[in-house]
Amino acid sequence: MINDLLLKMNNSYFQIDSLIISQGVIHLLDIKNFQGDCYLESDKLFSRKTNREYKNPVDQIKRSGTLFSQLLQTLKHNYLLETFVIYINPEFTLYQAPMEQPFILPTQLNRFLTDLNTTPSKLNNGHKKLAQQLISLHQTKNPFTILPQYSYETVQKGIYCRKCKSFRITKRINDFVCGKCGEHEKIDLAIIRSVEEFKLLFPERKITTPNIYDWCRADINKKTISRALKKNYTLIGKTSDTYYE
Repeated sequence: MINDLLLKMNNSYFQIDSLIISQGVIHLLDIKNFQGDCYLESDKLFSRKTNREYKNPVDQIKRSGTLFSQLLQTLKHNYLLETFVIYINPEFTLYQAPMEQPFILPTQLNRFLTDLNTTPSKLNNGHKKLAQQLISLHQTKNPFTILPQYSYETVQKGIYCRKCKSFRITKRINDFVCGKCGEHEKIDLAIIRSVEEFKLLFPERKITTPNIYDWCRADINKKTISRALKKNYTLIGKTSDTYYE
């Protein structure tokens, strides 16, 4: 089994959630964690509650299957290919699903896994070679990941609610309380959450008490921030240039 493959064929990228190599069959699995009730109509997927349309995952798995078959031919491998869209959330129901569609619904998942586990399959060096080839072809850089331009001066600073993302938070004893949704969060946890975002967005900037104080811009003093940093990070240096990692 190989998970999270990003492959390229004929200048087209395609992603595979899970791939299972067995004796004569390769299974391509597209894993979905949808929740709630959906229905299919004219090969389109809709939410039963809101009528919102979603991308039909069958189209995606068919495209991945076609490109993967071409890749196998290029690698000079001959396998039967089976594709499935697997819904793993027990809180999901799909109405009007045609029997010929490659869906594995939550109520069918255990039987599907049992069938896989009880099907005899002997693997040899050819299977291992294929697995190694596929792993070597994995694209480590996703071409679709395009980050927007930003700078420290232009981004909004401050601690926001971890639940609704509102900046309307106020200090109440040891907690921050959101004025929009009422969510509570311990002050130290909110500070560390902000520090981790600071590290991700600005890896070139050092984690110091003044820097994090400016980044958080909340109703807390530098002593509170310093205490949270000392508790969760390692202090580097012993002069005025000290910072945390």
